[in-house]
Amino acid sequence: MWSTTSRPVFRRFVGAVAAGMALASTSGCTVPIDAVAGISVTADGRLLGVMMVCGHQIDGATLHVDSDDVNKTVTVGSWTADRPLTAGLTTWTLDSPSAGWTAHRPLTPLTAKTAYALYGWTKDNSWSSSSVSFTLTDRDQLTPGKVRYDAISDNGDESAVTVPITEFQARACQNT
Repeated sequence: MWSTTSRPVFRRFVGAVAAGMALASTSGCTVPIDAVAGISVTADGRLLGVMMVCGHQIDGATLHVDSDDVNKTVTVGSWTADRPLTAGLTTWTLDSPSAGWTAHRPLTPLTAKTAYALYGWTKDNSWSSSSVSFTLTDRDQLTPGKVRYDAISDNGDESAVTVPITEFQARACQNT
């Protein structure tokens, strides 16, 4: 038998647990972003991954078909750096082995009218990079020394920009 004084305590406890469960079910866990991914091209037109690590580390990168439906995400390339990338700029070719990188899934041929996204990650999911979305048309408009990335403005708006690599290096980490 319950005492009349324990019922309000029990109800508050049940209410607190229910509120906590509701909050947990509606809030997702995300990996903090501390790097910015971009793309560029070499002088002979080969696709480059570009990663500006802002403070911690990134272990690798994945290129996938960009889709809002998680079930339709298809990985088209995945690479791990031989050593964790620390603060600073790194580039590597995506279509062939690159010194300091291991391809776990070599780049499959990219197709027209398909959107792709490149992002960086850590093996333990402690850090990630923002992603850059692009199509082959976007890639074809790049020239060596220019980087396409998704910049975040001071008010939080995101937009794709193409800038000289020195500007990318100077500004990419400002709003991460």
